[in-house]
Amino acid sequence: MADDHAARMLGITIEVPAPGVATARMLTSPEMGNGHGIVHGGYLFTLADTAFAFALNSHGRPGVSVHADIAFLLPARVGAELVAHATERVFDGRAGIYDVEVRDGDGALLAEVRVHGRIPARPHALRGARPEEDR
Repeated sequence: MADDHAARMLGITIEVPAPGVATARMLTSPEMGNGHGIVHGGYLFTLADTAFAFALNSHGRPGVSVHADIAFLLPARVGAELVAHATERVFDGRAGIYDVEVRDGDGALLAEVRVHGRIPARPHALRGARPEEDR
């Protein structure tokens, strides 16, 4: 978490109770509101992506998302606490699929995210290398 500047800036807290599972929490602020007066969807995605990242990286090797789909189900209200829970569905040691639910403090399901992640063969590839260089 010390190196995740985006998560720290947003006040996201993390719990990793077991390998492949993580929960991220964030309190929304008025600055996160969009033109409709609700939390901008990008913040929900950032929270979900953070939970996913900690679930994948809980295996002890650095990995990243390679594809994600999000379905926004209900609006998030400014001032609400949001909770994203990531669960590993499949992990073969290098690639995995994760489901993330984003809920508000009352437990209402706001968004569902499916993320495909991978752990590169050479971890230095995460530091700005192009995909074709990580073979």
